[in-house]
Amino acid sequence: MPADANPQVNLSKLTRREFRERMQSGELAACIIPVAATEQHLEHLAMEHDWRSVMHIAEAVASRLQPQVIVAPSMNIGISEHHMRHIGTLSALPAGWLGVLFDTIRSMHHAGFSNILVLNGHGGNVAPCQGIWPQYQQRLEINLQFHSYWDLLPNEIAESHLKTKRFPGHAQEFETAFALAAFPENVRHDAMRDQPDKQPLEATKEAGAALIEEIVVRVTDHVAGMIDGRNVAEIPPFHP
Repeated sequence: MPADANPQVNLSKLTRREFRERMQSGELAACIIPVAATEQHLEHLAMEHDWRSVMHIAEAVASRLQPQVIVAPSMNIGISEHHMRHIGTLSALPAGWLGVLFDTIRSMHHAGFSNILVLNGHGGNVAPCQGIWPQYQQRLEINLQFHSYWDLLPNEIAESHLKTKRFPGHAQEFETAFALAAFPENVRHDAMRDQPDKQPLEATKEAGAALIEEIVVRVTDHVAGMIDGRNVAEIPPFHP
């Protein structure tokens, strides 16, 4: 690789030799595992929205921290039972989903990472992860953290860019603005105007771009803090 080339931020794009050499050199210091969903997003947003959004944030963060951070493949099916009445939604049951997530974390730990951020892009994944997280931390005894990408953005900053003040919301102004800025081909404007819920009509590309930048800055700082020791998860004590 030429000295001025940007290192690849996606694990799946590397050969085993490229990954091994980067790990053995000490270049890679943290891993982001994006988790999200493929589910209905009202009539106007593509069903890939959650995983596309979290990958967008993860890749931007890794690019700003290159060559220290790698992004694992996204878990693009989440826990979406509450949306199953809308056909096309894909959902995993919590036990199976958490098992695959732990095996992904365990694989990255086996590769040599002691700083792992599971970056979430879907609300339905939050409660199951929060419930099991202390056990994962006890099992691996590493700096293992779980955050939804919007958690690190203060509400007052988010609301300053949103006319409805609703953050994050499901397929509302925030997610629609995100899509308009990052992947506008996923927004169906005619459907957005025709559906009963009119809050998405308040979304703008400009607000989406500003919010994405604010989130990327804060997630980047958080991951940098994991690497330099400012953000270290406390491992819950074992009970006798």
